Formats: sequence, C-alpha cells, structure tokens
Amino acid sequence: MIEFIAQNMAPIMFASLIIFLLIGYPVAFSLAANGLLFFFIGVLVSPYSGGSINLAWPLLHALPDNFYGTRVMSNDTLLAIPFFTFMGIVLERSGMAEDLLDTIGQLFGPIRGGLAYAVIFVGALLAATTGVVAASVIAMGLISLPIMLRYGYDRRVASGVIAASGTLAQIIPPSLVLIVLADQLGRSVGDMYAGALIPGLVLTGIYMLYILIMSIVRPNSMPALPLEARTLGHGVLSLIVALLVTGAISYGAYRYLVPTQGDNADILGFAVGVIVIYVVAIIDQRLGLNMMSKLAQQVVIVLIPPLALIFLVLGTIFLGIATPTEGGAMGSVGALIMAGLKGRLSLDVIKQALASTTRLSSFVLFILIGARVFSLTFYGVNGHIWVEHLLTSLPGGETGFLIGVNILVFVLAFFLDFFELAFIIVPLLAPAADKLGIDLIWFGVLLGVNMQTSFMHPPFGFALFYLRSVAARVPYLDRITGKQIAPVSTGQIYWGAVPFVLIQVIMIGLTIAFPQMVMRYKGAAVEPSTIDLKLPDMPSLSPLGTPPADNGAAPANGGAPAAPGTPDLSQPPSFGDAPAKPAAPAPDLSKPPSFN
Repeated sequence: MIEFIAQNMAPIMFASLIIFLLIGYPVAFSLAANGLLFFFIGVLVSPYSGGSINLAWPLLHALPDNFYGTRVMSNDTLLAIPFFTFMGIVLERSGMAEDLLDTIGQLFGPIRGGLAYAVIFVGALLAATTGVVAASVIAMGLISLPIMLRYGYDRRVASGVIAASGTLAQIIPPSLVLIVLADQLGRSVGDMYAGALIPGLVLTGIYMLYILIMSIVRPNSMPALPLEARTLGHGVLSLIVALLVTGAISYGAYRYLVPTQGDNADILGFAVGVIVIYVVAIIDQRLGLNMMSKLAQQVVIVLIPPLALIFLVLGTIFLGIATPTEGGAMGSVGALIMAGLKGRLSLDVIKQALASTTRLSSFVLFILIGARVFSLTFYGVNGHIWVEHLLTSLPGGETGFLIGVNILVFVLAFFLDFFELAFIIVPLLAPAADKLGIDLIWFGVLLGVNMQTSFMHPPFGFALFYLRSVAARVPYLDRITGKQIAPVSTGQIYWGAVPFVLIQVIMIGLTIAFPQMVMRYKGAAVEPSTIDLKLPDMPSLSPLGTPPADNGAAPANGGAPAAPGTPDLSQPPSFGDAPAKPAAPAPDLSKPPSFN
C-alpha cells in the first residue's frame, strides 16, 4: 500500500487539492496546506517510491527564495495589476460610464435593440480602459438596467447583455487575466495584449450580431427608445460628416508623417485627426457656433477622453514606448486627471480606490504564494511529468490536446474563478503545450477566452453575482414614468447568461479554427528570398574572385587605376632592405638523414 501511494503521489495530490477546493476552503490556504502536507508525506515515503519522489527536508529552504524572488514579491510584471485596478476603480467613480451609456444610448436609441448595442459598445470601451470585470458590470447594472426595464426590454435579454459585456474586460487589453497568463506562461505581456486584441473585438461583434438576430426574431423584447426619451435630438448626419473629416485629417497627417515616423505614422496620424475634431467640438459647444449637431458634439466630447486614455495605455505599449507596468502607471495618472476634470475626484474616492486595489492585490499575492508552496512539492513528486505525459498522450495529437484542455478548463470554471485557474491549472498545461509545438501566446489567449466563461457560468458566475447585487429585488416606482417596475429574479439573470456562454464557446472554436487572429502579434512574415545584402565598395582591394591588378595597370572589372603610392596588397609586406641569406643546399635524399 505504501509503495502504491509513493508511486502515485502526483495524482493523489492533485485529486486532494480538487476535493479541498470543492469543500469550500479558501484557495490560497488550500494550495499552501496541500503542498506542506504532501511534502511531509513525500519525505516519509520517498524510500518506497523507486526514485519518483525527490523531496528532502533541506528543500524547504528554497521557499523564502521563491517568495521573495522574481516569481512573487519582486515580479515586475505583476506590478501592473494594482495600477490597472486603481485606474479602473477611479474611472468607475469618475462618472465616465454614466456619460458613455447615456450618450451612446441616445445615438443607438432610434433602432430596435439600441440600448443593448450601447451596452455592448460601452462594455468594450470600459474593458479597454478599466480591465476590471466587477467595475464594468456594476456600473452598467446600476445605470443601464433601470433604463432598459423602463422602456420594456425583456429582463433576460437585459441582464444577459449587461453581464456578458462586463466580461469583455477579461479578454480585451488591458485585462488583468492576460497579465497573469503571460506571467505564468513566461511570455511578454505586450505580445499577449497584441494577440488578444482581435479576438476581443470579434467577440464584441458576435454579441452585437446576436442582438441583431434577436431584434428580428423577437422585436418586442427590445423596443426602440420613444421620441420623448431622445433628449439630444437628431444629428447622425452631422456625426457622419465629422467622422469623414476626421478620417481625411488623419490620412493627411499619415501621409505627412510616413517619411519620418515609418510604421508608427498610422497611429500618430489617427491621433492628430482625433485631437483636431475634439478641439473643434469643444469650441463649437462653448461658442455656440452650431457647426455640429448637439448629438454629434456630445458623442465626440464624451467619446474622445476614454479613447485618449486607451491610446495612452495600449498605444504606448503597442508602439514599444512603455512596458505594461509603465502603461498602467500612466493610465492611473490619466484616470485621476479625467476624474479631476469632471469634478469627481475627492479624498474619499482615492481612499476607496486604494482600499479596493490593496484588497485585490493581496488576494492575488496570497494565491501566488500558496501556488509556489504547492508547486514545490508537486514538482518534487514529478507531478509535472505526470501531467505532461497525461496530456500529450491524448488521442488526436495537438487537436485532441486542445479539445481536452478546453473541456477541462470549461468544467473547472464552474467552480473556480480565473485567478485560481491561472495559478493552478495553467502552469501544469504550459509544458505540455510547449512540447507539442503550440505557440504559448495563442494558447494563453485561447485559455483567456475559455476562462471568460467562469464569470458567466450559472450558478457560480461572478458577473451574475455582481449584477444580482445591483438589480432590483422588489417592485419599485420609476422616477421618470411613475410606473411600477417589476423586479429582476435570479432565474432571469441566469437564463439571460446562457446564450452568451454559448457565444463564448463558439468563440473558443473560432480561435482554434483561425489562429491567425492571434498570431498576427508576430507581425508580417519575412521571405528570405527578398533579403538583399550589399557590401560597401572597397576600391583599394580587388573584387572577390578576380586576380590582383598589377601596379599601374587597369584593375579587374574595369575599375579605376590604382592611385600612385597605393601598396600592392597581393604581395607580402616589405619591412625594409634586409641582407640576403645564402640559399640552403639541397638535401641529398639518396642517403639516410643525419641528426647531428
């Protein structure tokens, strides 16, 4: 029995961890306690393991180095987490989400499902500025859910679109989960951001496609805004003209900057166009020139600041100007400036943001410390080899591995959130994926899309809990219409999430089927045959492969004659007239050699 336990320590250890988590023990303490318990057992039974257990008491001395080394306390990559968390919470308090939802809701209001489109659009913008799911879901739940219920939206559609749009912060940079995945996979956060950008935008488009289909199939479930609710009036044509002018200015700036800025000219040109139209909108509003409609003014003035913040964070990272940690620091400063300009910045707001940031950072840190304790023992019992053999031996090769891993992560996401999955599961999957030749950036983005479902799974999805906390539980009187509004039940929130979970599963399949969505992070492939190497002209040397030219004669290949005094490099150098040595007599080979 002892031999069986000793030789199967890795699967027993992994199964016991799952049991601890399912019972409900905190993840960090489950990891650390499991690691220490099995370290003690492993040392005792190692003589019976046949060499499969490599544990000894002195190995515990490695724990302090693991804690204070580059993997935990001195990890510069993870320093981006508190910066982006602080930025997201300050933006939530600044009222940016409220202004965006009101303005974009007015823009899409005349069409069926307009409020749902606005929620998805604003959810993507908040994801690209905050990177925090809780902040996005709570902000949109507080602001947009009462408006959607006021104008007759189906409760399942309304709750589902709010929860799903909030989870876009999982996959659209600067996502916190992408930072953790890049750290656990040993890859660049900037590459992970670049790889995840297109899949995040495609997922946003699929959400909008679902709303379009639902507005056709069930038009009464998402009516258009009534005329009296469109306080900004008409003016879409004016907005289109403003966008065309912005495009023309951006293109002109791009053409002007190409000779000096090269590949960065497109981004800089776009920035010039956006700045010009923003200044024009501000002047038009302040001076009452009426060059633009009220709707166009409001859309430009409300939309540009978060876009500028996105450029400040992601643009500087993609251009190579800043690291993700530096981008997060600049984003935090930008969020403080935006909140100050709106008059929403106060000492109380900063205290709340700092408290929430400290809480989340401590949560991540404790899980990471527990994971280091667990991995020390798990690697000591050759658990990584067991997992690698288990996964690489799945039928179907690389495809079978991807299907099996995604099913495993999807099922575990019912019980674990994305931080727990990233710290427990990903370090076990990465070596097997690397051995199969799978690009780890693509693999990380695929896992990020899959882990997104952990926020939407009934009954343990955190996004559903966040929405439940702000959705009405009892009937209430609407302050605008004076009508009594029925509450939103937990069942309606859960059923509303199901279609979006299925969409996320479809997105997993699309990421596997079209890997180039992610692999574009590598840039365009270089064709070796197009590389042209040119050697500089060297007039004092003869061309390669030709006989040396005589002094005073024309050199080979029609070159110019050598200048007077130019040394003849075809002959050995002369160091002055030395006395001639007498020629040595030729040896007589008919006699044996003499060594005297």
